[in-house]
Amino acid sequence: MTPHYDVLLTGPYFCDMVFNGLPEMPQLGRDVFSSSFDMVAGGVFYTAQALHRLGVLAGWKCNVGNDLFSRFIIESAQTEGMDTALFQHHERPLRRIAAAFSFAHDRGFVSYIDDLPDILPLTEIAQYQPRCLFLSHIGYWQTLSTLANLPQRQHMLVYMDCQDTTLTLETPGLVEALACVDVFAPNETEALHLTGETAVSAALGKLADIVPTAVIKLGSKGAIAQRGGEVIAVPPIAITPVDTTGAGDCFNAGFIYGLLQNASLADCLRYGNIVGGLATTNVGGTAVPAAPLDLQTYFPKDRV
Repeated sequence: MTPHYDVLLTGPYFCDMVFNGLPEMPQLGRDVFSSSFDMVAGGVFYTAQALHRLGVLAGWKCNVGNDLFSRFIIESAQTEGMDTALFQHHERPLRRIAAAFSFAHDRGFVSYIDDLPDILPLTEIAQYQPRCLFLSHIGYWQTLSTLANLPQRQHMLVYMDCQDTTLTLETPGLVEALACVDVFAPNETEALHLTGETAVSAALGKLADIVPTAVIKLGSKGAIAQRGGEVIAVPPIAITPVDTTGAGDCFNAGFIYGLLQNASLADCLRYGNIVGGLATTNVGGTAVPAAPLDLQTYFPKDRV
């Protein structure tokens, strides 16, 4: 029997090699030693793992190879108990590696990938009919219009993250492509770059003119969203961050968790901030909580 996925995720894995406790930013010509190191499963793994822990039935269309990093991802997913039925195995290396130099307030990456184009999984979407399609990056933009041809499109939410990109709203065809998604969720840096604005409020307004729900992840400042004329800003939860790697990916899972419960826009942001915030209290998003999430615990009445 074909499983029914609540969420179908598409996008690459990464193996995140996290250097934590650096005394300063890395510099050419100098050795800088971190006080701790971990290799964790990253990329879309963060979102898929968080959804799994939240009790959401999620299928991840993920390409893996015969290299040690791919094996690490497969083993990590199996250990977590995640659904790996949609993993596509290739008899060649498919290395996706990111060296993360992590600080409590932010992080940077040096990355390498064995290139393999990410293609919208139209066959799987038609077969599994998910309630939500998660697209991990804006690189899908040139094929987003094909989603309109799916018979279940009107019953499926499309949520797209951004990731670092050279695209802007001036890129021919990008505005029309973004209009094909239901929720678009860049972080602050990405939103400002895309829109050419210098203020988050202006960037949010521009994006909300294009997509039904625009979300901007603000890191330690929480998150803000606009749906039609409704603009909601939600503060972060009170935590002491250890490593911010994967926080935005985990935010996505929390927000989608809210969407699947038909939560208000404000509560979707709160769920996102809870999951994304708790993910920073350990290395590589490994502190993601299990459902149910109690909003009152993290957002008492004086903060709601």
